[in-house]
Amino acid sequence: QLQVVESGGGLVQAGGSLRLSCTASGLPFSRLVMVWFRQAPGKEREFVATITWSGRTIYYSDSVKGRFTISRDNVKNTVYLQMNRLKPEDTAVYYCAARSEIATMRPKDYNYWGQGTQVTVSS
Repeated sequence: QLQVVESGGGLVQAGGSLRLSCTASGLPFSRLVMVWFRQAPGKEREFVATITWSGRTIYYSDSVKGRFTISRDNVKNTVYLQMNRLKPEDTAVYYCAARSEIATMRPKDYNYWGQGTQVTVSS
């Protein structure tokens, strides 16, 4: 059974930066596709970014492209989300998820989830 734990959320002013971390344990991390989703109050969970096991294939949502960077360290079993030039509309609970199949952007395809970490961007 895979356990996923996020950290690094917090309160930041617009234009600032945060780095989220997600550590997974219980399955071979290097074989997992890792993804970040987010969910704002009253909205559906939406895709943010994903990275394949090798790190060679990365996708971003249009809303974060050019501002966020996803990366992974297969030795530390950790995936990161560096968030720069944050905007108030980035405010959400950010979730890390994993699967061993090909990467998708649909939350329903992922069966391993963290508890989420709150990111709040003030204007």
